[in-house]
Amino acid sequence: MGRIDYLHDPNAPKANSVVPSVVAFVQNEADQILMIQRSDNGRWALPGGGHDVGESISDTVIREVWEETGINVEVLELSGIYTDPGHIMLYDDGEARQQFSICFRARPTGGELRTSSETTQVRWIAPADLAELDVHPTMRLRIEHAMDRTRTSPYVG
Repeated sequence: MGRIDYLHDPNAPKANSVVPSVVAFVQNEADQILMIQRSDNGRWALPGGGHDVGESISDTVIREVWEETGINVEVLELSGIYTDPGHIMLYDDGEARQQFSICFRARPTGGELRTSSETTQVRWIAPADLAELDVHPTMRLRIEHAMDRTRTSPYVG
């Protein structure tokens, strides 16, 4: 299913849903960041997805990272909560979802990189190489906040 992101666009459709979702900022021992190229819009992003009934939010992080990348992770801490009502994601089926995303820091514990139906590429990326990737501005914000280890409390906005 395709997806179009609208960011503070007056032509954006009116949101008709909100789905709690997670993204995981996963960094390996070489300080590389686990990134995926999304199959729905072609952009690079942190792995993540929607929260399912019956899961803890940490279980959602672990499941989504595994499903999209083949990497097992341990959730370390909350990095931020992102609820910009001006960020609307329009899907092919007519769903116009308002952003509601919780970002967690996590560390890899095993697994092997692989793609999935939701990813066309999965890579460990050096922070200096992130500028070369097509990453949505709201995803860049999550990455910047997660990389800023001087912050003493999670971002909420």
